[in-house]
Amino acid sequence: MDEKTRDLIQQTTHELLEQLQIKGAGVEVSEHEEAILVTVESEESGLLIGYHGRTLEALQLLLRQIVFKKTGEWIRLTMSIGDYRARREEQLKEIAEQAAEQVVTEQEPLIMDELTPAERRIIHLALQGHEQVISESEGEGRNRRLVIKLKPQA
Repeated sequence: MDEKTRDLIQQTTHELLEQLQIKGAGVEVSEHEEAILVTVESEESGLLIGYHGRTLEALQLLLRQIVFKKTGEWIRLTMSIGDYRARREEQLKEIAEQAAEQVVTEQEPLIMDELTPAERRIIHLALQGHEQVISESEGEGRNRRLVIKLKPQA
């Protein structure tokens, strides 16, 4: 990522937060894996994150759209507010382990609704090497859900 792109993303993020009347937020833009990470520090983090990160997801989508309109190219952006994403990832890994234990104990599949695609991916990765269970996504669109079930016996 060149300096011009970094500055554009940083300025656009500041403008978006200003429109939302979020004052004094710090914005840092950096490269992270295959995406550009936009980290926001604000006293109003809870408001920006929203219920289960839904507001954060919406802000990230909006930022991507605005940057696309300004640059004419899709840039893979991930927005993080405070340390929410890291904490949520750890929480999802714990949930995945607990769900796997439940499936093994009860010998019944477990359905997890209302996960974002990113959250489903984290759980899939967390269970990828599990010896007794597998995870699959089923359904389409808003009805997409994650199912954890026992591995078929060979």
